[in-house]
Amino acid sequence: MSAPRPSDDFGGRLSFDRSVPGRAAADVPDWDGPPTPLPEARLLRETLRLPELSQGELVRYYTELSARNYGIDSGTYPLGSCTMKYNPKVNDLVASLPGLAQAHPQAPPEEVQGTLRTLAELAGGLAEITGLGAVSLAPAAGAQGELAGVLMITRALEDRGELAARRRVLVPDSAHGTNPATAAMAGYTVTQIPTAADGSMDRAVIESELDASVAAVMVTVPNTLGLWERGIEEVAERIHDAGAYLYGDGANLNAIMGRARYGDLGFDVVHLNLHKSFSTPHGGGGPGAGPVCCSEELAPYLPTPVVTEGGDGVVRLTAPEHSIGRMQQFGGNVGVLIRAYAYMRALGLEGLRATSGQAVLNANYLRVLMEGHYDLPYDRPVLHEVVFSGSRQRRQNGVRTYDIAKRLIDHGFHPPTVYFPLIVEEALMMEPTETEPPEAIEALAEAMIAIAAEAEEDPDKLHGAPLTAPIGRLDETTAARRPVLRWQPEAPAG
Repeated sequence: MSAPRPSDDFGGRLSFDRSVPGRAAADVPDWDGPPTPLPEARLLRETLRLPELSQGELVRYYTELSARNYGIDSGTYPLGSCTMKYNPKVNDLVASLPGLAQAHPQAPPEEVQGTLRTLAELAGGLAEITGLGAVSLAPAAGAQGELAGVLMITRALEDRGELAARRRVLVPDSAHGTNPATAAMAGYTVTQIPTAADGSMDRAVIESELDASVAAVMVTVPNTLGLWERGIEEVAERIHDAGAYLYGDGANLNAIMGRARYGDLGFDVVHLNLHKSFSTPHGGGGPGAGPVCCSEELAPYLPTPVVTEGGDGVVRLTAPEHSIGRMQQFGGNVGVLIRAYAYMRALGLEGLRATSGQAVLNANYLRVLMEGHYDLPYDRPVLHEVVFSGSRQRRQNGVRTYDIAKRLIDHGFHPPTVYFPLIVEEALMMEPTETEPPEAIEALAEAMIAIAAEAEEDPDKLHGAPLTAPIGRLDETTAARRPVLRWQPEAPAG
């Protein structure tokens, strides 16, 4: 009987299980120099076991492991609220150029003018795209950009002598979870604003809550339901009349790039997720970048450093007069920033406008294809993403959104975001992005429609999904309460 291929038992046999004593992936030659004493015996870990594999076995194991990964290069990745778009490889090429990749963060500015000038041009482009003239590229990701924006508002209120009185931040109930968390981390009390029947903030409630105790209102435009926030300009005017600031969560910029600007809508400060809208590595593919853009009023409070060109023509990293300080070491995640710059320059303004238009078209195409098969809580044209509900499937057949998402794996797709926004029962949040062709969107819709049919005809199949993945559904309760955190050899049979 032939030995099993690694793919045949991938889920059951880890590298430790494949280990054979004496095998090695590399042969280290004898050392001819003076011997180096080993650490003290008490520091040695005799129980530490490492797998022993030949080089060929090791390469095959990791190749098989990588083949099991799913990413945007593998197929459609409709992860709502995260804009998982295809990453042009030319961006990686530009960021890996030696003059950029090897620039030392502590080098004198005169020696890294290429990098600094590139970052200055990126900041200028982001200022133009957002309609907010001052930019800091320092924050490491969106949540840190949020914190920077709220801290800037805090410092501005302190200088106005109003911080002691303004201790509340208003946040919509459909917001990303980082919004209320950020406000609380900055020391504010969070007041939740409900969503109206049309999917926008309840105007009457927000206007009734606006008083001298409000420091800011945090709004995502477009919102997390994939909808335009109706009347946002009038809301901004009311907020400013009340003496508060309007903070913008720019995670969904992909829907409005080149078409609407936060500054024109009345926002005072906004963060952007370059690792989403500007197509740089996302999640495990690389670190994030969450630049914060603001009005001239808040510019003195930007986190340091800010890229600035001096009168002598030299670009430097500077600290604004009343800066809230550093968010992380050095000048930000420069590799991600360079990729975003390459993306912006490759497309230009017209290209960015076309990107947002195609993203909106794709989301609405998916909405139309799936309509009638799943509930649509807010039945109006969407922007970058569409939020369905699996409440019908659960109510009629006991099939949860979780089951639907797991079954989608069997159809070759990464599951969408589920159970968010929290205000949608059994939420299925889907964002195809502009980089998916019509055929991919149609195939995704066909899979979702087939799963809806299965929910009626054979719900047990969905309860056991995924059926074709190397590892099936985990017992999440046991995994949380009694996690297995390291490999242990199995007890011998019998």
